[in-house]
Amino acid sequence: MCAKSRVAAPGAGGTSLCSEGRISLYCFLITAALVLIPSVPQNLYGMVPQVWGAVLWGPFLYYALINMIIRFVLRNHDYQVAIRASFLGFAMAVSVLVICFAPTEWQQFGAYGCFMSLFHYSEFLVIAFANPRTLSLDSFMLNHSVHYGLAAAASWIEFSLEVYFLPQFKRYGYIWVAGVVLCLLGEVVRKAAIITAGRSFTHLVQNEKHSEHKLITSGIYAYCRHPSYVGWFWWSIGTQIVLLNPICICIYTLVSWLFFHDRIYVEEYSLLNFFQSDYVRYQKRVPTGLPFIRGYLVD
Repeated sequence: MCAKSRVAAPGAGGTSLCSEGRISLYCFLITAALVLIPSVPQNLYGMVPQVWGAVLWGPFLYYALINMIIRFVLRNHDYQVAIRASFLGFAMAVSVLVICFAPTEWQQFGAYGCFMSLFHYSEFLVIAFANPRTLSLDSFMLNHSVHYGLAAAASWIEFSLEVYFLPQFKRYGYIWVAGVVLCLLGEVVRKAAIITAGRSFTHLVQNEKHSEHKLITSGIYAYCRHPSYVGWFWWSIGTQIVLLNPICICIYTLVSWLFFHDRIYVEEYSLLNFFQSDYVRYQKRVPTGLPFIRGYLVD
């Protein structure tokens, strides 16, 4: 993501949501509502006697019906946007049902599911608002990387094993609420960074400086040089605190720190080439925002 969070073009950002953004928003909200509305009474009034059947079986049927409708109404790129937004709306709705009706030791997994769904959908939505010209299916970040997928799978495996063998551990106080706070703060910081950067923010690497670009030092960038990384770092750790995954908390913290340490070092090398003394002064005035990471400093 070299230089993406630091460079802005005139007129950055937009005042309205582009068509793909509107389609995604409709599909996300409508799917979530259509899954939740009929599912909640089934659970409240015992219409489906088995808990997991009520939480999962009914919503899957509703989701399949919604996807059939989307396939009939939309085509090509609009369909691809809609089906991804609908999936994330479905995941959000099922996560809410898990929080409300699943056994106690599984409820924080529902909270985790809500944050995962919200993170991936809001990445697309905020880009659709702030920088629609770079918007693509990759903006959902569902296919971020193999390592990202493996990390998520590892957290699910650890959580499931600990629920099975140590269910009392997952009910230990309300420590997981601290993870909720971290996830919320991380989301706010990252999305504020995207909106502040406007048209310059993209999930793709920028290696060239264009004539209209300028250095952003206002807004959230007045407090840390890499707010999008700061938000993502604390959000990722927060997800594991929500799950009360002690092993993954340690691994996520170490791996995320190493990743952002190297990424910031490489990115600031480009930024110094772009802005030279202006960026040196900015470095001296504002920290990176991440613990023990100083970035690429000029002697």
